Amino acid sequence: GVWRTFTAWCNSHLRKAGTQIENIEEDFRDGLKLMLLLEVISGERLAKPERGKMRVHKISNVNKALDFIASKGVKLVSIGAEEIVDGNAKMTLGMIWTIILRFAIQDISVEETSAKEGLLLWCQRKTAPYKNVNIQNFHISWKDGLGFCALIHRHRPELIDYGKLRKDDPMTNLNTAFDVAEKYLDIPKMLDAEDIVGTARPDEKAIMTYVSSFYHAFSGAQKAETAANRICKVLAVNQENEQLMEDYEKLASDLLEWIRRTIPWLENRMPENTMQAMQQKLEDFRDYRRLHKPPKVQEKCQLEINFNTLQTKLRLSNRPAFMPSEGKMVSDINNAWGNLEGAEKGYEEWLLNEIRRLERLDHLAEKFRQKAAIHEAWTEGKEDMLQKRDYETASLSEIKALLKKHEAFESDLAAHQDRVEQIAAIAQELNELDYYDSPSVNARCQRICDQWDALGALTQKRSEALQRTEKLLETIDQLYLEFAKRAAPFNNWMEGAMEDLQDTFIVHTIEEIQGLSTAHEQFKATLPEADKERQAILGIHNEIAKIVQTYHVNMAGTNPYTTINPQEINAKWDKVRQLVPQRDQALIEEHARQQNNERLRRQFANQANVIGPWIQNKMEEIGRISIEMHGTLEDQLTHLRQYEKSIVNYKPKIDQLEGDHQLIQEALIFDNKHTNYTMEHIRVGWEQLLTTIARTINEIENQILTRDAKGISQEQLNEFRASFNHFDRKRTGIMDAEDFKTCLISMGYNLGENEFSRIMSIVDPNRMGIVTFQAFIDFMSRETADTDTADQVMASFKVLAGDKNYILADELRRELPPDQADYCIARMAPYTGPDGVPGALDYMSFSTALYGESDL
Repeated sequence: GVWRTFTAWCNSHLRKAGTQIENIEEDFRDGLKLMLLLEVISGERLAKPERGKMRVHKISNVNKALDFIASKGVKLVSIGAEEIVDGNAKMTLGMIWTIILRFAIQDISVEETSAKEGLLLWCQRKTAPYKNVNIQNFHISWKDGLGFCALIHRHRPELIDYGKLRKDDPMTNLNTAFDVAEKYLDIPKMLDAEDIVGTARPDEKAIMTYVSSFYHAFSGAQKAETAANRICKVLAVNQENEQLMEDYEKLASDLLEWIRRTIPWLENRMPENTMQAMQQKLEDFRDYRRLHKPPKVQEKCQLEINFNTLQTKLRLSNRPAFMPSEGKMVSDINNAWGNLEGAEKGYEEWLLNEIRRLERLDHLAEKFRQKAAIHEAWTEGKEDMLQKRDYETASLSEIKALLKKHEAFESDLAAHQDRVEQIAAIAQELNELDYYDSPSVNARCQRICDQWDALGALTQKRSEALQRTEKLLETIDQLYLEFAKRAAPFNNWMEGAMEDLQDTFIVHTIEEIQGLSTAHEQFKATLPEADKERQAILGIHNEIAKIVQTYHVNMAGTNPYTTINPQEINAKWDKVRQLVPQRDQALIEEHARQQNNERLRRQFANQANVIGPWIQNKMEEIGRISIEMHGTLEDQLTHLRQYEKSIVNYKPKIDQLEGDHQLIQEALIFDNKHTNYTMEHIRVGWEQLLTTIARTINEIENQILTRDAKGISQEQLNEFRASFNHFDRKRTGIMDAEDFKTCLISMGYNLGENEFSRIMSIVDPNRMGIVTFQAFIDFMSRETADTDTADQVMASFKVLAGDKNYILADELRRELPPDQADYCIARMAPYTGPDGVPGALDYMSFSTALYGESDL
């Protein structure tokens, strides 16, 4: 990148001397083009060059160039002529950069800064208006190309359409800038767009070199611009002052002309006849104050400001003070303005007084119109209403309502008297004030007064008609009320009687049905009295019919106090008379049914009262046999079997009772006061009795088995029973865990919690929390009797085996019965000890297995 830049920069100067370089390392080696470059840049002559081709000539020429650079105050650190002549690339580039810095950049001066900082500040100043350009350095700030474009656009806006450039298209931006600079600004392409975009941080020296070319291209234009600006500035001051003077004269003339036109309008005080016309004048005045005058106030103020500003500017730029033309001084304008405000002040007051005067008239006329309209609206339809003959078809309650309504109307009429008088008074006042529309007001007032008199006469006439009708209807109403008062209770009585006579009944006893029959007989006794009342009620109705015929009253509607009519009363009366014999029949049938039910109850109760106690006694006797232990266990067993037989023989009585119970249920009889036993009680008792006798026989049989197996004497068994009964505190035939624990302690057991749990697991394997007598005997007999244990059985087998640790099948067959020998052989495992022989069987594990985990 920097090669290309430096080469292009050198050529931009060398072309002025009609030459150029191709290769920066090679073309400066003889020192000739180097000296030429310095002469072009500096505009000075260097010492005459050596024309020889030898190395020494070249070194001499390069040294002349380096001396010239040094003479310009540049320290050439470690740059020697030999390296340049030898084509040392790094040295050559360093030397060119030194030349660029000294001749292209060092003399740049912007405000207080110079050289590199000056160039950076110049770039920042020039690109400041461009929002998407932010120049902070000479590398990455230029990557997007917008900085170059902005510099060109700032000085030559016609060359680039800056608005179309996009920040995200740097290649286009860079190439645009480079092409335009080359074509129009005579700045050769020193940079490669692809290099800049493709490098993270473009070469600072290359960018500075290129940007300095822009500075030099544009700074020449700037000097001319500055000179032109100074001339323009001076001319502008003069032109501006002249413009301000012209503006003042024009503004003053316009303002004075407007005041001259406006004053006569404000001084005209001819009143108008109508409120609208006066209000239009007020509206115009309001527009003048709100819309037309404020801008003029602004203009007056602006005029004074402009005058003061102009005088100050003239004074500051050493010009003579401004004198306005005759009659347009600031004081002249202030006087004219004062006259305008004087005229204006009286005008608004006059307008308001005129409007107030017209307003009073308008107000009175409006008040008249309003009150007249309200009154006319109120009287609308009133004459028709007063001439209605609605009372001829009204009921009494409607007549009373019409009278109330008419009274209310009379009050209303009286209340409106005031308004009629007010209307007349306002009409009078409008006449006196000579209101322009008086004739129409007077005509309307007369109409209202005439109508008022007519309404009064009609009101009186209607009042009399209503009162006359009321009296006639009141008589009928009394009779209606009398009819209603007597018909309602009589009707209720009939409806109640019909309901009672048809009422379905459920009775469960003879007493209940007898109660119903008695009540029915009492009801039948009241019927003659009821018939008298019925005829009296019908008599009232006939009386009403006579009055209606005699006075030709138009009966609107029916009796208001009741919906009951004579036809209805007669129809219900007939129905009651028809229902009485039907009820008699139903009561007789029910009485017979109840007598039959009572017979069924007694039949069931007589048997149940015998069977229930019999079952109870049998249960108690069985309990006593098993607890009291009279005689041997065999005696008890015999005794119990006899009981069992007598119980089984009792079954037909239970079956017979079941039959009676079925009849009771089919008759829907739900209670029986003759017995406390239900069929369910008897069934449960019977089932318990059968279960108990069977269980008790089984227990005695088990006790006999236990006694024989353990060799327990009858006395020991009796002692166990006595102990068990003693500790069975609830006398239930079983001990709970607490009873059993107490029993064990009394027998001298030393019980810890674990020991007791172990014993309980033996006597109560199902974890019921109880100990039966059978379990108790098992436990006690294990504790006392000399029973076989696994060790004893093992010892016995050892004897049969001739003291060996195993036994042979032949030995078992020789010593034991065949089926028991087979039983052992089938279940014994082969013996696995070291002393075994073929066919040896393990009798030890067999003996242990016989007792299993239940062995103590």
